[in-house]
Amino acid sequence: MPPRRISPAPRAPSTLHVAESPAAYARRPRIVADATVLAAALFREAEHREAVALLAGRALAAPHLLDYELANVALKKLRRERLPREAVEDALDAYRSLAIERHGIDPAAVLALSQRYLLTAYDSAYLWLAERLGAPLATFDAQLARAAREHLAAGTGADDAN
Repeated sequence: MPPRRISPAPRAPSTLHVAESPAAYARRPRIVADATVLAAALFREAEHREAVALLAGRALAAPHLLDYELANVALKKLRRERLPREAVEDALDAYRSLAIERHGIDPAAVLALSQRYLLTAYDSAYLWLAERLGAPLATFDAQLARAAREHLAAGTGADDAN
């Protein structure tokens, strides 16, 4: 008599388990940091310690234009301040290693903020993003800081800034 073949019983799908504490995310509050803050941290400017302390343990967010702004800062460091090329490359390597959420912007809303607060469109992009994400905005730019305090404290939506 031939051996009887026994089919294996259908197996229930396995459950995926994640062994990571969600509390780790709660300890990393999001902050929108502009180019002045990141440049201070990366290029060891006078405000270096303050910038590093502020950014530590935070989830960083910025508009896509941050990459261009920091490339421009690096160029100025080479040309005007004559920072050694190796120091500039080290700063850019450190920048590339940062986990930064980059976001697109709403050009019409950014334009409205620029007109309302007399800011550049670049600065207004950071302000718009901070409002959009419900996150604080960090900057060493006094004019942007004044606008952010007024705009974010008022709870005025970036889309209503006309």
